[in-house]
Amino acid sequence: MLIAVTSKTGTEVDQHFGHAERFLIYDYNQGNPQLVKEVSVEKYCAYVPDQPFRHGRFQGIAEAIDGCRLVVTAMIGGYPKDELKKLGIQAVVAPGPIPQALVQAVEAQCKQASDS
Repeated sequence: MLIAVTSKTGTEVDQHFGHAERFLIYDYNQGNPQLVKEVSVEKYCAYVPDQPFRHGRFQGIAEAIDGCRLVVTAMIGGYPKDELKKLGIQAVVAPGPIPQALVQAVEAQCKQASDS
């Protein structure tokens, strides 16, 4: 399963979805995450209170993380989270070291799937 991660440091999930200028793409295979690639994006958020949904920027992010089933981030707004869900991508807020955050995100996805 491919998972997109927002990270400034490259070691921690430490960035808001809207502030990310890159996503680290991991292949999560039976608890063994491997970094596959890094993709650059135009950040979604422009620091404008009550900003409207930014379709063009969101579309660019969606294309960059195409194939991912999860986005693991330190924070995400409700509207982008809902839009990701429409694309079949679950957003999980799990700040901390990337390996532990990925385990936490996959467990959350599995729990949500079993609750459905």
